[in-house]
Amino acid sequence: MIQGVAVLGSTGSIGRSTLDVLARHPQRYRVAALAARRDVAGLLEQCRRFRPARVALTEACAADSLRAALCAEGMESIEVLCGEEALDALAGDPQVSTVVAAIVGAAGLPSALAAARAGKRILLANKEALVSAGEVFMRTVEAHGATLLPIDSEHNAIFQCLAERGGRSLEEAGVHELILTASGGPFRGKRPEELAGVSPEAACAHPNWSMGRKISVDSATLMNKGLEVIEAHWLFDAPASRLRVVVHPQSMIHSMVAFRDGSVLAELGRPDMRTPIAHALAWPERIDAGVAPLDFLSLGALTFEAPDTEAFPCLALAYDALERGGRAGAVLNAANEVAVEAFLQRRIAFTAIPVLIRALLNEMGDGPVHDLSCVLEADAETRARAWARLERGL
Repeated sequence: MIQGVAVLGSTGSIGRSTLDVLARHPQRYRVAALAARRDVAGLLEQCRRFRPARVALTEACAADSLRAALCAEGMESIEVLCGEEALDALAGDPQVSTVVAAIVGAAGLPSALAAARAGKRILLANKEALVSAGEVFMRTVEAHGATLLPIDSEHNAIFQCLAERGGRSLEEAGVHELILTASGGPFRGKRPEELAGVSPEAACAHPNWSMGRKISVDSATLMNKGLEVIEAHWLFDAPASRLRVVVHPQSMIHSMVAFRDGSVLAELGRPDMRTPIAHALAWPERIDAGVAPLDFLSLGALTFEAPDTEAFPCLALAYDALERGGRAGAVLNAANEVAVEAFLQRRIAFTAIPVLIRALLNEMGDGPVHDLSCVLEADAETRARAWARLERGL
């Protein structure tokens, strides 16, 4: 049967890569639903190409503009939904079997949870869903029989390396540690004093990957790797002591699993998100992703180094939040989102990002999380306090 796929965050980099893979396999997949925040032009072009049954924009004026444009082009049969609740509706649509959760930030959490409650096959790119609400999210996945497949390149690599794990724990599978690789970002090798004046443009110029602005800044601060450490904890039931980060500038080894017998399994591939997306879409089968194979004869040297947590303290802050547990993940994520936004607006320096996060984590990072309302409360309170701090000045 042809699978109906909903792509939430379809106009972002992950969404566009997903649609590229889907377009290569029309005999297997049908784009049933698309969602974006406000990108009317991008979503209109995707409607022209894929003719989904339903689309959603979270901003009302954007939805009105798209509805008018679709009618003008004879595509009035495409239903246009509006608002945050529209994302939940698409995630739970009976015509959809697979949901690609690619909305950046905490904004993607409710719809990812809606997909879990609907028992969908979830391709998760929204790491913040697990960072902010890991316990709630994983409990919902299990309770409703959803299938969770990671499409972050690092977690997808670990998933592939653990293919023979089955339902066994890491201990039972003989796993020593999970090793997440990091490119090091555009400022690898710089000292703390060299980072104070870097611009948003420089921070967004990733040497290997093409990504959105927020995740590019997270990569530059190493917070992206910190968020991935917390995500790996929830995905693979791994304690912090078994999660290690290694800087690998070439981004050809996407992550590794070390076993107690001395073996290390690594997943290699070009730095192209279509590979993990195609793997998760077809799992346990394999399909063409449109990505050329590695040419080992021209690959060059593969190098590794330890992360510099003095110059990039965000990674250590993420480990701290993981050890604290409870609401600390939601506080970490919300504080980071505010700090990154303020940096992109040129309101704070690059080096002030971890300063703001540490202050909020120390101020309100302790306390339990019982359900989604606890997560949303911690998220909202952290954002309010973070902006208040920025108004007063760090």
